[in-house]
Amino acid sequence: MKDRKVLFLVHAAAIAAVYVVLTILFAPVSFGEVQVRVSEALTILPFFTPAAVPGLFAGCMIGNILGGGIPADIAFGSIATLLGAAGTYLLRKKSRFLAPVPPIVANTVIVPFVLRFGYGVNLPIPFMMLTVGVGEVISCGVLGMIVITALERYKGMIFRQETA
Repeated sequence: MKDRKVLFLVHAAAIAAVYVVLTILFAPVSFGEVQVRVSEALTILPFFTPAAVPGLFAGCMIGNILGGGIPADIAFGSIATLLGAAGTYLLRKKSRFLAPVPPIVANTVIVPFVLRFGYGVNLPIPFMMLTVGVGEVISCGVLGMIVITALERYKGMIFRQETA
């Protein structure tokens, strides 16, 4: 039982660390009204492990802090990733092609409001939903599906069953 909790924490921490590194490494395209956050490709990981849900939330929060985000962005941007990750986890028994849908939807709906009311970006909300949505489709839909395809073969070795 204790080993399962430790494994869960290790998985969550590792996922958070990779998310932060990717966010900062690709910082020029990770922030703003037109963004392709490469680290969002990891939001498909709850398809494999529930540890990814808190890991992605923590990683997003730390990435937003290190990226110079304002408190609203740190909070609501991280909540968008949390909702997307939780949605992916809830859909894990369905088709793998549904894995990127919750993060795409959550970020497309929430992030434009943060940009408008937090950062004062003076663009129409629907336009920012389009730009953020396209970025999410690229990062979660395209890159995320590449990640899910690559990991599916090795899921038993990488993501041992820590909790259901």
